[in-house]
Amino acid sequence: MHHNIFDDVSRETLDRLEAYLTLLQKWNPKINLVSKSTLADAWGRHFVDSAQIFQFAPEDVNNWLDLGSGGGFPGLVLSTLAMEKRPDLKVTLVESDARKSVFLNTVKRELNLTNTIVETSRIETLKPQNADVISARALASLTDLLGFSQRHLAQKGIALFPKGESWGKECGQAQEQWKFTYTAHKSVTDPDAVILEVRDLSYD
Repeated sequence: MHHNIFDDVSRETLDRLEAYLTLLQKWNPKINLVSKSTLADAWGRHFVDSAQIFQFAPEDVNNWLDLGSGGGFPGLVLSTLAMEKRPDLKVTLVESDARKSVFLNTVKRELNLTNTIVETSRIETLKPQNADVISARALASLTDLLGFSQRHLAQKGIALFPKGESWGKECGQAQEQWKFTYTAHKSVTDPDAVILEVRDLSYD
């Protein structure tokens, strides 16, 4: 079972995540937050998959930015973990779809995530966020994600992007436009997938 990623979290954090899962199941038929086929195993497919990203954040981060948050993966899972593990960390979720933003704000309120800010905005028009860490899941190609990151990343900031089996190809394409270094961490939910940790980003 890959679910042991939550072994070291408090009962309160698990209660929050279970309340979030309940809200997801309630809202998903009205607003397509996750694909219907993944809802039955939402815990593994979305919660565990999102939570694994948290371990790659440097100790001293204060400002986390999640792009295209959608149903809150990974952003809301990360801010729930941060409430317990990194109480000083502020997590900003960017979502341009107003209905999804309403969902994100509902979860934030119900779970009492005082560390979370929801920005209903396009990534390109949001004022630069100077983020220590940027995450995004299933949003765009790596080339495009690096373009978004360039605008919003602090000078020494890092990006954490879950990517599927074509991650190597995406890195190659992105290197035609961008200079960066990366580490590919193996995903716990899919043997072919990785969490790409991107550093030292600059325009080539």
